Amino acid sequence: MNPGTLPALLAQRLNTAAPALIDRGRPVSFRELAAESRRVARGLQQLGVRAGDCVALWLPNVPAWLASFLACAQLGAVAVSVNTRFRSHELADILQRSRSRVLLFWPGFKGIDFSGILGNCDPQALEHLQSVVIYDEAGANPPGALLGKAALSYMLLSGGAPLLQDDAAPGAGCAIFTTSGTTKAPKFVLHDQRTVIRHAMDVVKAFSIDSDAAMLLAPPLCGVYGFCSAMASLAAGRPLLMAPTWNAEQAVRDIVAHRVTHINGTDEAAAQLLDIAGASFSSTRFFGYAAFNPAQGDIVRRADARGLKLVGLYGASEIQALFARQDERAAVAERMLAGGLPVSPAARVRARDPASGEIQPHGAPGELEFLAPSSRMAGYHGNPEATREALTGDGYYRSGDLGYTLADGRFVFLTRIGDALRLGGFLVSPMEIEAVVQDAPGIAACQVVGVPRAGGPVPVAFVVLQHGAVLDEAAAIAHVASRLARYKVPLRVIPVDAFPVTPGANATKIQKGKLREMAEALLN
Repeated sequence: MNPGTLPALLAQRLNTAAPALIDRGRPVSFRELAAESRRVARGLQQLGVRAGDCVALWLPNVPAWLASFLACAQLGAVAVSVNTRFRSHELADILQRSRSRVLLFWPGFKGIDFSGILGNCDPQALEHLQSVVIYDEAGANPPGALLGKAALSYMLLSGGAPLLQDDAAPGAGCAIFTTSGTTKAPKFVLHDQRTVIRHAMDVVKAFSIDSDAAMLLAPPLCGVYGFCSAMASLAAGRPLLMAPTWNAEQAVRDIVAHRVTHINGTDEAAAQLLDIAGASFSSTRFFGYAAFNPAQGDIVRRADARGLKLVGLYGASEIQALFARQDERAAVAERMLAGGLPVSPAARVRARDPASGEIQPHGAPGELEFLAPSSRMAGYHGNPEATREALTGDGYYRSGDLGYTLADGRFVFLTRIGDALRLGGFLVSPMEIEAVVQDAPGIAACQVVGVPRAGGPVPVAFVVLQHGAVLDEAAAIAHVASRLARYKVPLRVIPVDAFPVTPGANATKIQKGKLREMAEALLN
């Protein structure tokens, strides 16, 4: 029987011989991880965190991320995942709307001034923030206060007595992930402890994470891709190899040294592994991959030639990553497809014709809808209206993805129905970028499209200027770069007299396709 809560899951693994984590070569046992999480729970409780409160984790892939997440679960609190690539505009929005009471971050990670980014946030966005916890591996002493908030080190937070009290509950929310989709403001996807555990157990079985398995963590924990990989590894009681930053050369060494059997990551990460001469993948059963870069269209065939089996996956923040996978024994043409067989026997998939609303027969494309009792979100945190819109009357999740079903229970994802962009491996709403571009001096309106490039899709902004204004393209790009993650910053900001439109009965529709063609012509 599955444990009902995350602390209960960890308690079942205390005597596991294999390490829970291998952090840059340093093993961390399940008992050590559990003890650290209980000490962090005590520290957060002393900072005033209670059941239902939000704690923001702005950290890379370090054990402290998982210990803090598990500590929140013990308190019945919610861990809010914050991408380390986010900058002041994004961070302020997340902290304000989540009402996070505590923020954990690593000020000097990768030499980036994260304290400065936090300092650039609108002070009103920090009104609910009471404390900041500073993670540091150099032993630096943090100031007693930061931006008027109490500040303490992670070492101090995790250095007290363990908390024995357990306020975890199966239905308690435990994790929030941001997802843009096609909305201006990112939605907050909330998952509870029950579904996190049930889905992790389903992944363990469907991915055959057995007593000989070891998993290499490539994606960041701040997204569902990395998070679900980590949860499956913990649920299986098998080692999870992790590092704060991705390094393909080190990953290849780790694969051999620790006989890694499972890897999940992007096509770009797979390509980087294949680029290393002499790399051996003899222990790896398969690499579950997400295709984000059109330039890597032949990656499955290239990997096959090197003895590495790549299999297509499917997932979404709302139904969790690793929701479905292709069979590693299938032909290359099949393994290249995103989708596959859902990992949960209880899951169901159907495709609905967006125009007629009718359910499509197998093989006919439509909007994919998912019945996912083992992995579906509890809802969009603080947004019941969006939650209702995302679900059908009979409980299916409306994905906004175009695809088709197969008679054997599998499905194939084709593309996004809307105009959402895949940038830097993340789904990004163009409206989020457009809103920031339009805040730059002299810009009246903006439209953003994605353009394929060798390193992956990049955003390009088209702008209509205010009367009499002259575009300073470099200044506009710098304006966005100071507020958004680098992968969201437009490669070009191009002035036009007007956006191309198609007149309609109810409204005029901007021709994104035409803008895309214009961008490709200008860049090429």
